[in-house]
Amino acid sequence: MLVISTINFYTAEWCPDCRAAKRVLDLRKLEYKEIDIDQHPECIDIIIEAMGKRVLPTIEYRGSFIDGNHFAQEKFEADLDKLLEKK
Repeated sequence: MLVISTINFYTAEWCPDCRAAKRVLDLRKLEYKEIDIDQHPECIDIIIEAMGKRVLPTIEYRGSFIDGNHFAQEKFEADLDKLLEKK
């Protein structure tokens, strides 16, 4: 398993794009901290500040953010690869 510093995965139980993104993270065996915005509504401000709007799923790694809104697996995986290359 690839061990990297924490990936924050902002999600909600009702979000189908979040479930799709989670499958990708799990298939890659990446460790992440899942943060449900319905249980932690204060995190919505983090998403809005980073993305300019409330969008799910949002993934943060080392201060950089991507989203998986309107989930397209190929694009999401390419964005994820770029995000994880950041040091």
